[in-house]
Amino acid sequence: MERLTELRAPVDVEWARRFFRTDDEFLGARMGQVFALAKEFIEMNLDELDRLLDSTVHEVRVGALSIMGKQAVRKTTSDDHRRALYELYLRRIDRVDTWDLVDISAHQVIGGYLIDSPRDVLYRLAGSPNWPERRIAMFATLQLVRAGDLDDTFAIAEILVADEHDLIHKVVGGLLREAGKHDRPRLRRFLDRHAEHMPRVALRHAIEHFDPDLRRTYLNRTKEST
Repeated sequence: MERLTELRAPVDVEWARRFFRTDDEFLGARMGQVFALAKEFIEMNLDELDRLLDSTVHEVRVGALSIMGKQAVRKTTSDDHRRALYELYLRRIDRVDTWDLVDISAHQVIGGYLIDSPRDVLYRLAGSPNWPERRIAMFATLQLVRAGDLDDTFAIAEILVADEHDLIHKVVGGLLREAGKHDRPRLRRFLDRHAEHMPRVALRHAIEHFDPDLRRTYLNRTKEST
């Protein structure tokens, strides 16, 4: 915490709170600086990480979750420690409550652990009334996609494809796009079923790598207002 306070800089707190959609406090530290500091503290123990997750300062939780992610994907991390990180994350999931906190950690800590484990937790999170937990469910599958396992990405997208929260739209489309890099026909079958009622933001992200004519075909199936 002391090292982070050294990075304090002028910050428009109201802008930051609107951008991250939170009531957190902000130091004004640049994210690149926070991530670099996280590398220095890669050996931080779980008790200390747990304590940092209690902080109301946004950059402190960014640092803690960045360390957890780095530990989770490190080749030298034991299976027991990887599981402990996963369990800590789920126990303190209420502290992973903004879109950026989800995106710097869910795929590494949750998705990475689930590569070799049952994935029921993804479906429980996908059904949560709390949008950050639904975003975690979707974004965690990125690590599965990178491992060539697409089933849960398409299944979670099926659950969230018509989600009303705008912070779910982009992540659903983005993960469909990533899955489509591995299996374009499967992505097209998904879109053939859902393009008409998908939020337009989700659809645009999902078809980002299609040729212009095919993108136009899918976009014409949904309303501009969605």
